[in-house]
Amino acid sequence: MSKNNYTSVTNFMLLGLADTLELQIILFLIFSVIYTLTVLGNVGMILLIKIDSHLHTPMYFFLANLSFVDICYSSTITPKMLADLLSEKKTISFAGCFLQMYFFVAMATTECILFGLMAYDRYVAICNPLLYSLTMSPTICLKMAAGAFTAGLLNSMVNTSYVSSLPFCGSNVIHHFFCDSPPLFKLSCSDARLTESIFSTFAGVNIVGSLIVILTSYAYILFSIFRMHSGAGRHKALSTCASHLTAIILFYSTSIYTYLKPSSTYALNRDKVASVFYTVVIPMLNPLIYSLRNKEVKTAFRNVIAKKRVLSSV
Repeated sequence: MSKNNYTSVTNFMLLGLADTLELQIILFLIFSVIYTLTVLGNVGMILLIKIDSHLHTPMYFFLANLSFVDICYSSTITPKMLADLLSEKKTISFAGCFLQMYFFVAMATTECILFGLMAYDRYVAICNPLLYSLTMSPTICLKMAAGAFTAGLLNSMVNTSYVSSLPFCGSNVIHHFFCDSPPLFKLSCSDARLTESIFSTFAGVNIVGSLIVILTSYAYILFSIFRMHSGAGRHKALSTCASHLTAIILFYSTSIYTYLKPSSTYALNRDKVASVFYTVVIPMLNPLIYSLRNKEVKTAFRNVIAKKRVLSSV
C-alpha cells in the first residue's frame, strides 16, 4: 500500500447499480436468486464429479477446479453488491477495496488459465489419444491446476500492488458496484497512465495468452474432427467440445470488452452491464452449460439420483 502523505482517502463509496429504491429491491431479488443458483450449481458439480467414478478424468478434474473458482469469483463480488443494494451508504474501506480487487483478479486470472488447460486437455484427448493417459496423468494435472492458482495469485499481487500504490486524495466515489481497476484509475490524483499500461499489459498477456492456447488447440481439434470417417465419432467429439466453447465465448467476449479496450472509451453504464455479466451471471451459467450440454454429466446425475432412490427404499 502507498504510504505517501498525500494519500488521504481512507474509504471509498460505491455508486452501485441503481439509483431508485424500487430498482434496487428488484435487483437484490434477482441477484440473490442468481447467487444462490451459482453456489448450489457449482457445489453440486464438484460433488457430482467427486462421487461418480466415471467422471474421475482430467477433463472433469479441471471442471471441478473451474467450479471452485466460480464460487470464489462470485463470492468476492456478489455478497457485497447485495448488501449495498439494501444500504443507504455503500462504503468500503481502503483495505477492503483492494482486498476485494486482489481476490477478483486472482480468480479471473486462474479462470482464464483453466480454460486454456481444458482446451489443451481436449486437444490431447482428440488429436493424440494414445498419449493421453501419459500426457494428462493425475500428477501432471495436479501440477497444472496448482500452477494456474499460483499464477493467478502472483499476477493479482503485482496488479493490486501497483493500483493500490496510486495516491487517492480527491473524490472517493467509485462509479461501479465493486472495486475494479478502470474506475479506480479515474480517481487517482496523479498520472496513472503508467500503472494503467502495466495493468493492461498483464491483463492482455493473461487473456491473449490463454486465448492463443485455446484457439491453437481447437484449430488442431477441428482439423482432426473433419478428418474422421465416422459420423458418430465426429458428433461425439464436437459435443464434447461444445460446452467448453460456449463457456469460453461468454467469458472472453465480456472480459476483452472491459479490459482490452482504450481507457478513453470507458463508458460507465455499458461497462457495468458487462461486469455484471462476467462477475455474476457467467459463474451461474457455467455449471448449467456443462451439465445440460454434456451427456456424461447428465448420466452421472441420473445415476446418483437412482442410487439415492434405491438406498431410500431399502
